[in-house]
Amino acid sequence: MNIPSELKYTKDHEWIRIEGDIATVGITDFAQGELGDIVYVEVETLDETLDQEEVFGTVEAVKTVSDLFQPLSGEIIAFNESLEDEPEKVNTDPYGDGWMVKIKINDPSQVEGLLSDADYKALIGA
Repeated sequence: MNIPSELKYTKDHEWIRIEGDIATVGITDFAQGELGDIVYVEVETLDETLDQEEVFGTVEAVKTVSDLFQPLSGEIIAFNESLEDEPEKVNTDPYGDGWMVKIKINDPSQVEGLLSDADYKALIGA
């Protein structure tokens, strides 16, 4: 299972790449494996400012629909529109082409509350 050490994670199985005040967010390799084949990604919160833990979208797999939770407070400034036509990128490349949104971070101190790769591995028993 792939859990890159340079990323941060949430208990909701999302990964976060921090670059300055921009956070790129997707779901982890573990999450996409648990969900199975992803058939649809919906994000209707583009250009909205959301609080940490608010739902920013959903991911639909063959067997279930799961909410996506905002890992950090901020404005959703980008959605990976290629997922509209190719949602399977979340399965094939969850940390690359399968990214979901970019957030302009409101409160950088919230980053400290995210999980490290070691913490996330412990959470999922890897």
